[in-house]
Amino acid sequence: MRKKLKEKISESLTSVLPVTVIVLILSFTLTPMPNGTMLLFLLGAAMLILGMGFFSLGADMAMVPIGEQMGRRLGPGSRLPMVIVVCFLIGVFVTIAEPDLTVLAKQVPAVPDLVIILTVAVGVGVFLVASMLRTRFNIPLAPTLLVLYIGVFLLSIFVPNEFLAVAFDSGGVTTGPITVPFIMALGTGIASIQGREEDNFGMVAMCSVGPILAVMVLGICFQSTDVAYTPFHIPTVLDSQDAGREFLNGLPAYMEEVALGLLPIVVFFALFQMISIRLKKRAVIKIIVGMVYTYIGLVLFLTGVNVGFMPAGYFLGGALGSLPVYWLLVPIGMVVGYFIVAAEPAVHVLNKQVEEVTSGAIPQKAIGLALSIGVSVSIGLAMLRVCLGIPIYFLLVPGYAIALILMFFVPKIFTGIAFDSGGVASGPMTATFLLPLTMGACEALGRDVLTDAFGVVSMVAMTPLITIQLLGLFYQWKVRRTQEVTPAEEREIQLVDGIIDYDEEVEA
Repeated sequence: MRKKLKEKISESLTSVLPVTVIVLILSFTLTPMPNGTMLLFLLGAAMLILGMGFFSLGADMAMVPIGEQMGRRLGPGSRLPMVIVVCFLIGVFVTIAEPDLTVLAKQVPAVPDLVIILTVAVGVGVFLVASMLRTRFNIPLAPTLLVLYIGVFLLSIFVPNEFLAVAFDSGGVTTGPITVPFIMALGTGIASIQGREEDNFGMVAMCSVGPILAVMVLGICFQSTDVAYTPFHIPTVLDSQDAGREFLNGLPAYMEEVALGLLPIVVFFALFQMISIRLKKRAVIKIIVGMVYTYIGLVLFLTGVNVGFMPAGYFLGGALGSLPVYWLLVPIGMVVGYFIVAAEPAVHVLNKQVEEVTSGAIPQKAIGLALSIGVSVSIGLAMLRVCLGIPIYFLLVPGYAIALILMFFVPKIFTGIAFDSGGVASGPMTATFLLPLTMGACEALGRDVLTDAFGVVSMVAMTPLITIQLLGLFYQWKVRRTQEVTPAEEREIQLVDGIIDYDEEVEA
C-alpha cells in the first residue's frame, strides 16, 4: 500500500510541478507576486500533490469498484422502476455536495444559492437516468448528443446574456472529482453486462448537458435587473502564521463538503452490498480503506486549490491584464492550459479507464496529449475573448458544430471518450485557478466579468471534444494506412467503427 501511495504521489508531483514552475517564473519576471500570496500558492501546491496522490489511490481502491459493482446490478436484468429511482437519487445527492457547484452558485446573479444548487442537481439526476436508459435500450450516443445540443442552442436564444456563459460553465463544474470517477465506473459496470465497448463512455457527457439546460431555464425564469458581480478578495497574508490560519479556517468547510459528497455513494453501496452484491469481507475492508484515502485526498486537494491557487490565479490575471503588452495573456494562458489539465484529479481516472477498456490500444499518453492541446487552445481563445470582447456565442457555436459533425466520422468509442473528457477536463483546477485568472484579466482590462470572464469553463469543456475525436480520426487513418485489408476485413473494420450495424452483418 505504501509503495502504491508513493507512486501516486510521484505521479501527482509530475502533474503539479509544471504549473508551479510557470507561476514562479511569471512572479519573478512579468508579474511580481506579494509574498503572502506566493506563500499561499506554494502551500496549496504541496497540498495538491499529497491530495492527488491519496485521491488517485482511493479512487482505484473504492470509487471505481463501487461504481462497477452497482453498474452491474443496474444492468438489463434489473427492474426498470428501481433503476430510474436509484440513478436519479444518485445523480441528485452526489451533485448537491459537489464542491465546484457551490462556487458556481455564488456567482449566478439574482438567484438564491440553494435554488441553483437544487435545480442543477435535478438536471444531473434526470440526465443520469436518461444516460442509463440510453445504454439499456441500445440508443446510439452520437444522435442523442446531436439532438440534445441542438436543443441547448435553440433554448439559449431566449436566455439573458448574464446567464448564458454561467449556464455553459455549469455543465463543466458539476462533473467534478466526486461525481466523475463514480459515474464513469457505473458506465463501465453496465457496459460489462451489455457487452458493448463503446458503452463504457458517454455517461459523463450526458450528465454535463442537464446542468446547462437547468441554468438556462432558471435564467429565463429569473430575469431581473438585480445583476451584479462581487469582486474577488485576495486575503491579506503577512507571514507564515497568517497563511497557516487561512488554510485552517478553510479546512473544516471542505471536510464537511467532501463528507456530504461521499456519503450518498457510501449509503447506496451499503444498501446494494446487503441486498445483492455481497462482496467478501476482505473486499469490503479494501473499499472502506479506499474511501478513507479518497476523503483525505479530496479534502487536501480542494483546500489547496481554493485557499492557495485561487488568489494566485486572480492576482496573475490582473497583473498580466495591466501590462502594456496585455496580449501576452493569450500565449501565457495557452502554456498554463497545456500543463494544468494534468493536475485535474479526474483526468487520471479517465486516462486509466481508457487504457484498460481498450487493452492498451489507446494509451494514456495519447489521451493526455490530446486533452492538453485542447485545454491549451481553449484558454488561448478565452483570453483572446477577454482581450477583444468577443461574444462567447461566436466560439461555442462553431466549436460544438465541429464536435457534433466529427461524431459521425470517428469510431464510436472515441465519441464517448471525447464528450466525457469535456466534463473531466473542466474540474476544480479550472474553477479555482483558470476562472480567477480570467476574472482578474477581465477586471484589469475593464471588461464585463459576467459576460466576458465566465465561459472559460465551458471553453475548457468544449475543445477536448474536438481534439479527442481528431485523435480518433488519426488512429483510424493509421490502422487503415498500415494494413492492407481484404473486403472481409474492411467490413469488420466498419463494424468496429459503427459504420454498419451488427444486425446488417448478420443478415448479409
